[in-house]
Amino acid sequence: MGSAQMCNLVLFLAILHAVLAVSPGEDNSAESYWLLRIKSELVDPVGVLDNWSPRAHICSWNGLTCSLDQTHVLGMNLSGSGLSGSISHELWHLTSLQILDLSSNSLTGSIPSELGKLQNLQMLLLYANYLSGKIPEEIGLLKNLQVLRVGDNLLSGEITPSIGNLTQLRVLGLSYCQFNGSIPSGIGNLKHLISLDLQKNSLDGHIPEEIHGCEELQNLAALNNKLEGDIPASIGMLRSLQILNLANNSLSGSIPVELGQLSNLKYLSLLGNRLSGRIPSQLNQLFQLETLDLSVNNFSGAISLFNSQLKTLRTLVLSNNDLTGSIPSNFCLSNSSKLQQLFLARNSLSGKFQLDLLNCRSLQQLDLSDNDFEGGLPSGLEKLEHLTDLLLNNNSFSGNLPPEIGNMSNLETLVLFDNMITGRLPPEIGKLQRLSTIYLYDNQMSGGIPRELTNCTSLTKIDFFGNHFTGSIPATIGKLKNLNMLQLRQNDLSGPIPPSLGYCKRLQIMALADNKISGTLPETFRFLTELNKITLYNNSFEGPLPASLFLLKNLKIINFSHNRFSGSISPLLGSNSLTALDLTNNSFSGPIPSELTQSRNLSRLRLAHNHLSGEIPSEFGSLTKLNFFDLSFNNLTGEVPPQLSNCKKIQHFLLNNNQLAGTMPPWLGNLEELGELDFSFNNFHGNIPAELGNCSGLLKLSLDSNKLSGNIPQEIGNLTSLNVLNLQRNNLSGLIPSTIQECDKIFELRLSENFLTGSIPPELGKLTELQVILDLSENSFFGEIPSSLGNLMKLERLNLSLNHLQGEVPFSLAKLTSLHMLNLSNNDLQGQLPSTFSGFPLSSFLGNDKLCGPPLVSCLESAGQEKRGLSNTAVVGIIVAIVFTSSLICLVMLYMIVRIWCNWRKVTISSMDAGGTEQRREEEKWEYGDKEKRTNGEYWKVNSMALVPSQDKQTPRTCIFHFKMDAEITGNTLV
Repeated sequence: MGSAQMCNLVLFLAILHAVLAVSPGEDNSAESYWLLRIKSELVDPVGVLDNWSPRAHICSWNGLTCSLDQTHVLGMNLSGSGLSGSISHELWHLTSLQILDLSSNSLTGSIPSELGKLQNLQMLLLYANYLSGKIPEEIGLLKNLQVLRVGDNLLSGEITPSIGNLTQLRVLGLSYCQFNGSIPSGIGNLKHLISLDLQKNSLDGHIPEEIHGCEELQNLAALNNKLEGDIPASIGMLRSLQILNLANNSLSGSIPVELGQLSNLKYLSLLGNRLSGRIPSQLNQLFQLETLDLSVNNFSGAISLFNSQLKTLRTLVLSNNDLTGSIPSNFCLSNSSKLQQLFLARNSLSGKFQLDLLNCRSLQQLDLSDNDFEGGLPSGLEKLEHLTDLLLNNNSFSGNLPPEIGNMSNLETLVLFDNMITGRLPPEIGKLQRLSTIYLYDNQMSGGIPRELTNCTSLTKIDFFGNHFTGSIPATIGKLKNLNMLQLRQNDLSGPIPPSLGYCKRLQIMALADNKISGTLPETFRFLTELNKITLYNNSFEGPLPASLFLLKNLKIINFSHNRFSGSISPLLGSNSLTALDLTNNSFSGPIPSELTQSRNLSRLRLAHNHLSGEIPSEFGSLTKLNFFDLSFNNLTGEVPPQLSNCKKIQHFLLNNNQLAGTMPPWLGNLEELGELDFSFNNFHGNIPAELGNCSGLLKLSLDSNKLSGNIPQEIGNLTSLNVLNLQRNNLSGLIPSTIQECDKIFELRLSENFLTGSIPPELGKLTELQVILDLSENSFFGEIPSSLGNLMKLERLNLSLNHLQGEVPFSLAKLTSLHMLNLSNNDLQGQLPSTFSGFPLSSFLGNDKLCGPPLVSCLESAGQEKRGLSNTAVVGIIVAIVFTSSLICLVMLYMIVRIWCNWRKVTISSMDAGGTEQRREEEKWEYGDKEKRTNGEYWKVNSMALVPSQDKQTPRTCIFHFKMDAEITGNTLV
């Protein structure tokens, strides 16, 4: 025998002994044994079951109801008794049980299948516990069951089809569980069912057509499920139906006209589905309808419902559809209308404000917001004397706000924002003693804020943002003791803040930004102890902050930027709850207080454009939620504290335009959420840390105007999200890494004024998102301009000046049609410029002597100048050749003349001497000589433009020799 069985036996014997030991007047029923077994499985911290004792008759035990003869337990009601534990499987022994109510406890475990043996059970109430598992199939055996409510538990799975066997069932409550699957068609067998509650589950599939079998059904609630498909027309056969709620499902199709037959229907909600088509006019036949909600669907067409027919209608909600046209002119024909809520927001309704609406005298809430209504507001609005909420925002209403609005004595909410309302706020508004909310923002109202508004002492929210209100804030604003939001941003208000504003002690939000308010902050601000958000930016405030601001301990958001505040920022640091502090563009001075670090939730700290000095407090490392960190344009010195490496959530890190020094911290690479890093205009030196390549989400990297040196790290290619890279005005050297091609989202690249060398990498042509500028000027680049730069079709500015670039300008650059600034000056470029460059100024190309084409001289003219230079040389050569040839011809002719003369003279002498035979032979030799030697020119050479006899042979002294000598005497010039 097991230990559990042994314990049960001992317990049984103990109870039996107790029963036998009681006096004859005490209970000796066998049911007491099972009831004590049931008690043993329950935890009873309150002691509700303390009198469940064998010494008392069971009919006196708490929660039990007995038969008239007190022999059987008919009912057990322990609802709301604080019990926990599980439902006993021994309950089936109470065979006479008709009512079992264990609802609203903390019971766990499953529903015992043995409950199906309680054949007399009529009511089973287990709702509002922590029961889990499925509904046991055996529940379908309870033929006499009339009420089954097991909702608000952790039950799951499909609804057991055996429920369709409970033909006597009148109430079925399965809401607020985790049931899935479809609604069983057997539901249609429950002819006596009055209430079916399936809301807040995960039921899907279609609503079964068989639902019409529930002939007596009055309440059908299946909202907040995943039901789909059409609404079955058979629902129109449920003539007893009073409540039909199918909201927040995925039902589609149109509303079946058969629903108009539900003459007893009082409540119909189909909101939050995918229904479409027109709203059927047959719904006007629902004469007892009180609430109709068809919002958040896709209904279209005109409104076909009339309050004059739906005489009992109190609430009509048609918001969030695609309804068009105007409100029907006969919507409210009589003053007998009972309509209290009319919600037509977020449609496409148009036209003017329908005056017939003024006949709906019972209206309490009217919402026509987010439509296309236009025209002025009617002066008869005061006829809606019961109206508490008037919402007309996001339309095109124009004209002035009628002063009669002051007669709507019950008005609590007036919402008119995002219209075209003009003119002044009528002083009659001050008569609305119940007004708590007035939203007039995004209109075109002007004039001063009337002092009478401060008579509306119930006001809690004022929002006049984005108008043209002028003048000062009413001096009596302190009368609004309940005010918790004051939004006057973006107007033309001027003058100082009235001191009485400090007496609006419940104020939580104060937004006075974007005005012309001046002066100092009043000392009375110390009373605004509930203030958590204050924005005063873009005004003309000045002077030091009141020290009493330190008393505002609940401040979370402070924005005093773009004013003229001065002195210390310490008065703003009394709160340890700050999440955002923006003091940009003021004249604050002194060191940054380390007390800022007491606000551990600080996420935005912007102190740029001030006169702050000293070092960045190392305590800032404790601000682990810091997201936006901007200390730029100050006079800060020292190094970046390493403790900031703990601020892992920083996305914007701006320290530019200070006097910071030291090296770039490698731990910057650990800031994985970093999106913007600007350390420009400081005195940082050393290398750019390769660890920056870990910041894969970086969008902007600006390190310009420092003293950084070394190479651009290859890891720059890991910054694939980069939009802006600015490294200009440093001492960087080496090549541009080819990995930069991976930064394919970059649209601004500045590397000018460094010592970068090598050729311009063609990979830059892959950066097709480059748009703002590509600036490589004032470096030492050489080689040709890569033609791939012609792929940068979005580029607007290109600067390659002051390098050593060579070769021709690639004609592919002609494709850069977005280019409006180009500078190629001071290089060694040559050749013709692309014709599309003719519109750029001459200065874009100066310092390249061999470039031609507009706007430089044309290449034809340049070539002509070269040809004219060659012709001058040729002319000189031609002249020399002519002179030489002429001289040679003259010498030959002279030689022939002399030769003739010598021969003539020789003949004369011979005839005179009568001899000379030897001399004649010698002259023949001179004249003819050796043919070979004459051919080789051995006898004559051209020297100094004169004919000179060869020195190799001895020549007789003839006339020609004497001529040569004469020529030598004259300088050997025959020219």
